[in-house]
Amino acid sequence: MSTLLIVDDDIAICRTLQLHFRSQGHQVITAHSVNDGLLAAASKPIDLILLDLQMPNKTGLEGLPDFKEIIPETPIIMMTAYHDMETTISAMKNGADDYLHKPVDINELDQAVKRALTRAEEDTDMAIEADDDQPPKSTNSMAGHSPALREIFKTIGLIADKPINVLITGESGTGKELVAKAIHESSNRSAEPYVAVNCAALVETLLESDLFGHEKGAFTGAVNRHMGKFAMAENGTLFLDEVGELSPAIQAKLLRVLQEKEYTPVGGSKVLKTNARVIAATNNDLEEKVQLGLFRKDLYYRLQVVNINIPPLRERKEDLPDLIQTLLCRINREMHNSVKRMSVEVMTAFHNYHWPGNVRELENVLTKAVALSPTDSITLDLIPEYISALPVSSEPDGELPVHISLEQMEKIHVERVLNATHWHKGESCKILGISRPRLRRIIKQHGLIDPNGSEAESDHYMEDELVTPIESRL
Repeated sequence: MSTLLIVDDDIAICRTLQLHFRSQGHQVITAHSVNDGLLAAASKPIDLILLDLQMPNKTGLEGLPDFKEIIPETPIIMMTAYHDMETTISAMKNGADDYLHKPVDINELDQAVKRALTRAEEDTDMAIEADDDQPPKSTNSMAGHSPALREIFKTIGLIADKPINVLITGESGTGKELVAKAIHESSNRSAEPYVAVNCAALVETLLESDLFGHEKGAFTGAVNRHMGKFAMAENGTLFLDEVGELSPAIQAKLLRVLQEKEYTPVGGSKVLKTNARVIAATNNDLEEKVQLGLFRKDLYYRLQVVNINIPPLRERKEDLPDLIQTLLCRINREMHNSVKRMSVEVMTAFHNYHWPGNVRELENVLTKAVALSPTDSITLDLIPEYISALPVSSEPDGELPVHISLEQMEKIHVERVLNATHWHKGESCKILGISRPRLRRIIKQHGLIDPNGSEAESDHYMEDELVTPIESRL
């Protein structure tokens, strides 16, 4: 089996993980500081490192480059209680192979370890090397901690500095431009211009001029020379939103730019060079458009060197608390308001709602509620009837302060959903958008009690008995 190095200042966690992985046949070495871990890594062959983020003297993030220098081909899995996008991106950019959040799901940890060890066996050159001395900017941070969003954060960290085209797909309103901005701001092009173009907003003739520029007299009304968006982007990033709406003629011109890195302004004869990185986005099914002959296949493959798909909000409702708090802070700041509270009924209605308009719809609903609220609270009467009319718990009204911790909000909301479904685990999982094992862990973590006290649930906990003691200590 493999040799694992666990670096964590929490002795109990080290011991727990040591026993867990030894039971699987692995050899396990523990260290309680980055420096001790570096000494261990330098003295003995290590197949995988589990590295905690927050440790005294030197953090795991600070020590990550040192580990990569000593054993560059050894996969490193970061563990942390911090769920922010910037830390995840920094870890992935500096060579981490995976990024897990505490409390660690033991099944997720086992899968990550297996995946990393298998990857290392298949290709010892998989270790990522990135050079970025400046931390990523946070002016357009994405809020959420769902597994899908964490994977997007990790992907951004891996591709940020690589000069490759990216295609961002997802339904309208999911936040595709936020991903594009995060890629730009996390890259070594962050000091260069970020230029966005809505490909559906202009007719073909104007769009060509907007993208490539035009010379004076190129067409009626062209009284001056115009610099196009490719020229504006220079060595930065050009974001092409709704790229699926491009006409065949513009598709052909864009393909040439992506292939040759050159273009000619409208009415001009001089060929210009561009080093702009192209990030495109669409809510269309481009593969279907290719099959229908509406989109060039060669352009499609040029655009999607890497494809990042953003799942709709209805598939990641565990991100709602993070999104709501982030959006409310922004809305309050823009409107010079101070709405700090939200009723439990509103939160439940939000969880029950399908959100066809995704995050954009959520922002619009919150903006309207803040604008119309006469107090510092958002209550059920302030949200649209098509949302508030959905079935909700009949328990007494109550309000949650916006500054309430996510852990407290999680306990309150999960308990209300369980009571509303009469503790039907399957239905509760559908409403909450989580797996059954995760629901059981939440129930155990918060000490929630089924008023019916069925024996079937006791059996479930007995099945998890070998797992939950480990997870509760991570």
